[in-house]
Amino acid sequence: MRTTAMRATVYLDPELHKALRLKAVETAQSLSKLVNDAIKESLAEDAEDVAAFEVRAKEPLISYEAMIKRLKKDGRI
Repeated sequence: MRTTAMRATVYLDPELHKALRLKAVETAQSLSKLVNDAIKESLAEDAEDVAAFEVRAKEPLISYEAMIKRLKKDGRI
């Protein structure tokens, strides 16, 4: 089910706005679609990060010193 779009005022850096307008023309998309797509992608990345943190939350903690020793022992540094 599609909802009606909400209007918002966003202030862009002039060079960023110029690049966005050029991309809109080159891709035959509206500025709104480009901005909406970029925001959706950013929020999806955030959701992936949160999910990854939740998965790793139960992993045992290791100190920085222990990690360095392990990396040296494994020949990674």
